[in-house]
Amino acid sequence: MQSLAEAEAYISALGPKQKAELDKLLSAELEIQANIAKLRREREWTPRPYQKALWDYLQGGGKRACVIWHRRSGKDDVALNWTAEAVINRVGEYWHMLPEAAQGRKAIWDAVNPHTGRKRIDQAFPMEMREKTRAQDMVIEFKNGSLWRVVGSDNYNSLVGSTPAGVILSEWAIADPNAWAFLRPILLENGGWAIFITTPRGMNHAKATYDLARNEPDWFAELLTVSDTKIFSDESLNQELRQLQHDMGPEEGQAQFDQEYNCSFAAALIGAYYGPALNRMEKEGRIGNIPFDRAVLVHTAWDLGVSDSTAIWFIQCVGKERRLLDYVEVSGVGFEEHARILADKARQHGIQYGFHYFPHDVAHRELSNNGLSRTDTLQGLGIRPKVVPASNVNDGINAVRRMLDFTWISEKRCERGLNALRNYQRGWNEKLKMFSDAPLHNWASHGADALRTFAAGHRDPKDKSTFNGKIPTFRDVGKPAGNGWMSR
Repeated sequence: MQSLAEAEAYISALGPKQKAELDKLLSAELEIQANIAKLRREREWTPRPYQKALWDYLQGGGKRACVIWHRRSGKDDVALNWTAEAVINRVGEYWHMLPEAAQGRKAIWDAVNPHTGRKRIDQAFPMEMREKTRAQDMVIEFKNGSLWRVVGSDNYNSLVGSTPAGVILSEWAIADPNAWAFLRPILLENGGWAIFITTPRGMNHAKATYDLARNEPDWFAELLTVSDTKIFSDESLNQELRQLQHDMGPEEGQAQFDQEYNCSFAAALIGAYYGPALNRMEKEGRIGNIPFDRAVLVHTAWDLGVSDSTAIWFIQCVGKERRLLDYVEVSGVGFEEHARILADKARQHGIQYGFHYFPHDVAHRELSNNGLSRTDTLQGLGIRPKVVPASNVNDGINAVRRMLDFTWISEKRCERGLNALRNYQRGWNEKLKMFSDAPLHNWASHGADALRTFAAGHRDPKDKSTFNGKIPTFRDVGKPAGNGWMSR
């Protein structure tokens, strides 16, 4: 209808029964709107002035945002309250994703807002909105049929079949970057939204996401430091810097401060094992477009996953040089698929394989596999593992450090592996105010452990390659081995 007069004329022409039905529909709609308004009042939340640009973008229908805000700037609070709006406006499933599910319970599900004394989820999602709250699996079901859950990027594969309409990727800089590759087609297909919120952790995938957002016209990108928000006094910031330097040492304390409060991507990643070596490689031009040499054998180095990822590096050795030329990481597949990947790489690049370096646990026998070891299964597929004995983890890390000083890396083909090396780090014990002696186990561990297997096991062998020049014939395990490479 083009005008109020037309609307009045339309209503006047209705019969008594039709007017009664229209009154009923309008009353129901007014009741819905009144309930929505009441729920918004119950939440008692408004964005801070520096948060308003993001809030306005989302309210205007924006679907992709990358927010690099300093620590304690209220990133998760904005995200939770936007999700509460989305839950009301569109019935669907929504995720708040942390790097690990256990982090989600601590930082979101059980967290209390120090300014209000209320649990974060109770402020964002009042009980009046809820049909059921499932604390064990961190899920809230809403009266309108929507669902919200806290998940971890470490187990996103377990959620296959879900179709979220909106996802918060919190602490994106330390999350598994494969989570976005999994989510992107789902959100593209259903018109859903994604918000990346984080502080920097070096030049990793979060920096790449931010750079993409800055150059895409439909994305929202924003970097806010403490100088931009002004929520801390100079005195409190100086005190924080002094305390960080006291706890962590002058250099790492300054790096932590620059990372957390000045949102510096250039600050050294705290506790990173290979950061200095990778920075040298970058400066010396040893990370870039590195081709395969078809005249040189390609070795592989593996880290085996059972419930998580299996990582494989493809490496050529030319004199003292080590060339990391390709990297594959897959989960939820068997060795048959790994063998197919190797065969595909051989055909694609015209290469021949040398040795396949595996960690010591490849020889363990499995009751679920009729007592056969994974070595037996691999040999049945034409891959003969070269088992690297168990050794001290720190000795292996030092072997990788030495190797990186004469290593070249293919930047594009090894993108995820390179990110894993950049993010492989010691854990920080906040209670003891010290770094752990052991590496932090997260998504970056797989690629780093696979390269550590190679560095610990490769010794410039004089033996000839065991590759026989034939692409393996794939078959069921337990049948005759045939003529696969690495078979003798």
